[in-house]
Order: sequence, then C-alpha cells, then structure tokens
Amino acid sequence: AYALPGPPMAAPPAQSYEIHRLGKNQSLHGPSPVTTFGPKACMLQNPHAVMHIQDPASQRLTWNKPPKSVLVIKKIQDASLLQPFKELCVFLTEKNMIVYVERKVLVDPAIQSDESFAVVIQKFCTFREDLDDISNRVDFIICLGGDGTLLYASSLFQKSVPPVMAFHLGSLGFLTPFNFDAYQSQVTQIIEGNAAIILRSRLRVVKESREKKARVDEKDIIMTNGDSEGSRKALQYQVLNEVVVDRGPSSYLSNVDLFLDGHLITTVQGDGVIVSTPTGSTAYAVAAGASMIHPNVPAIMITPICPHSLSFRPIVVPAGVELKIMLSRDARNTAWVSFDGRKRQEICHGDSITITTSCFPVPSICFRDPVNDWFESLAQCLHWNVRKQQNYLSSEEDEF
Repeated sequence: AYALPGPPMAAPPAQSYEIHRLGKNQSLHGPSPVTTFGPKACMLQNPHAVMHIQDPASQRLTWNKPPKSVLVIKKIQDASLLQPFKELCVFLTEKNMIVYVERKVLVDPAIQSDESFAVVIQKFCTFREDLDDISNRVDFIICLGGDGTLLYASSLFQKSVPPVMAFHLGSLGFLTPFNFDAYQSQVTQIIEGNAAIILRSRLRVVKESREKKARVDEKDIIMTNGDSEGSRKALQYQVLNEVVVDRGPSSYLSNVDLFLDGHLITTVQGDGVIVSTPTGSTAYAVAAGASMIHPNVPAIMITPICPHSLSFRPIVVPAGVELKIMLSRDARNTAWVSFDGRKRQEICHGDSITITTSCFPVPSICFRDPVNDWFESLAQCLHWNVRKQQNYLSSEEDEF
C-alpha cells in the first residue's frame, strides 16, 4: 500500500522498458543482465553490434516514454541535506513529476515545521522500507548523500533497478559523481534522456540456515533438539558492494570453507573473507589489499581479511561462477556475515552462503562517461598515484 499525506493520488501505471547499447553487446562471461531498468529507461541500440564485449563508452540512457515518477532518497538525520532536499522536491513538483519519498523522511521535525513546504508534502507518495513494493512505480532515482545512500537505494530493489542519479552530499562520494550546484540543468538533462550510464553488477546471495526441530514437553515448554536435522530457511539478497564473512566477537581465527562451482578451492583461516563486485573493489576490498577493478569488468573478487598465511593473495574469478561459503567442520567458533554492511547475522554449522552474479545490475547515471568518472573518483576520493612530480633535467645536468 502507498500512503499519501495529502489528497489521494493515482500511482503511475507500470510501463515496459528496455536497455540498449550503442556499440558492443553484453559480456561473454556471466549471466545476461536484464535489459530493463524501471518502467521506462533504456539505452540506445546499435543494430550493427557484432562483438560480445561490452564497450563502456557506448552505454547511453534514453527513455521509451517520458519519465513521470521519481524516487528521492535522502540521508536520514543529516541537517545539511534538508535545504537541498526541499529545493529538489519543489523543482520536481514544478516539472509535474510524481515524487516518492520514504515515510520516515517526513517525520523529521525540521520538515514538518516548515509551513511553506507543507503544500509540496501533500503531493508526495510515501512508502515504507521492507513493507511497500515500489519496483514498478518509479522511473528513476535521485540520491542525496554519500555512497551509503546509493547502497541503500540498491537494497530497496531486489530485481530490476531504475536508473540512479547520485549527488555528492556525503563524506566520500566515490559513487556519487554529480554536484548539487547545477542540479536543475542536470536533472532536466536526465529527464530529457540520452545520458551516459554505467551498469554496476550486483551479487545474488542466498543464505541457507538449518532450523532446529523443536519438541514440546509435558509442561508445554518448547525444547530445541540440536541433534536433529531441521528444515532449511533461505534468505535472498542483492548486494552492490560486498559480502563479508568474519569471525565476529570471537578471539579465534575464522575457519570457513570456500567452494567454487561445487569444488572446494581453499579454507580461509584468518579474520574472514570479502566477496565483492568490481564496484565493491574500491571499498572494503581495497582496504584489505585487493586491486581496484573498473565496474564494467565482469568479475567477482575474493579477498581474505588478515589471512594467517603468507601466500593467500586476493583473486579475481569470472562473473557467473557460483561461490559457496560454509563453516569448516573443525571450526572452533561460528562466523558472521553482512551484506553491504547491513543485515548482519550469525553463520552456524550447517549454514551456507551461496553467491553468484545477479541478473539485475544497478544502472548508475554518469556525469561524463564510465571511464572518466571512475578515474576522476580514484584521483579525487582515494588520491590514487598522487606524488610530487620529478623535476625536469636540463641538457647540462643530463651530461653528468
């Protein structure tokens, strides 16, 4: 259900849409990603495509039909974002866009007390995380915040994700290429279509846990039988950055088995292991010593966290393989898993984490193009290869 603070508003009907590529086709490796993002977004298609290697520079966003609805996601409890949020919402309503916002955003006293903004609030469509499904009602997304805001936007869509336009209003901003100073012209350009886009692959993660059977004694007290094989409970997640398995609060090394396409490839003994996308390679993985991979590369990264081995180096495997992580038989303690830093939960004996490349990537709108945006982020956010330049040698000095 969709709650409206003001008068009832008809939700926009679901529209079909597709993604086209302006040059080369999808990667030869891994599952074919969906070619639809939100109800109306698509990429321009080149009918002369002959190769099976995706060209990042060829990816352009266009619309089958003009977009009518937009989801605005604001970082919660950040006073510095209130004014940009209000300005953006006023601008979007003036362009006759249907604006979706989270219900918890409007609970902020600073928003409720603004009488001049009350007229705009009445036009909002609201939703609640994990309760309301808006997957077929939003044409594109605008994020106000940092990289975590984009990760949160990804978590709201477990299948097809509408195009995401992310403004840098957070601390790092590696995934948020747009500055808010020129938001009116930039948003207008996106609504009109034909912008550069990058498809950020996600991981499809299934956590299976063994539920212990329970029996009721004579006093109607539920007793758990830990020795019996109970039913299995499966939870599924779409992950944009990484899946992290670690030792949690235990003082012992983590001890987990890593399978690739059903074959045991190694046992991880250390603080844990990171399984990341190319987008996540510049997050936790690079801090643990992994290489940085462009988001257009079809791959999955496996990075150990403080391994108790001198030869355990990070590796890259093809997108589309199936990884499985299980607690080793001889593990002294349980392990813990988190998905993009959220939904943290314990892994016990008999539980398993299955990971593969998702068919539902996140279409992230670029400021310039996929290549320039990525290297700009490396230079500005991570100060990649920054050093004092060596002085030029004159002809006299060169003789010595």
